[in-house]
Amino acid sequence: MTEPSPAAQVVLKAGGVDQGWPIHRKAIAAALEAVADEVVPYEKAPNLMRSHELERLVQRQHTRAQLLAIAAELRGDTTTTETQ
Repeated sequence: MTEPSPAAQVVLKAGGVDQGWPIHRKAIAAALEAVADEVVPYEKAPNLMRSHELERLVQRQHTRAQLLAIAAELRGDTTTTETQ
């Protein structure tokens, strides 16, 4: 398995499984997915939004995407490259 991204390393360390077995990674990935669904659920933008509402929606969905990307990486569904 490739070296986890810095974000995934932080999550694994917080979960107490820095190197973790695949089952541990999958459990932590499932927890992250549950957090994304509960805290920042997918929202479809309505046809008309004020710019500040749209900006908040975009930020929430970006946060959701980041959580799901870490979960996918831990699950082994994807490889990530850090882009900031």
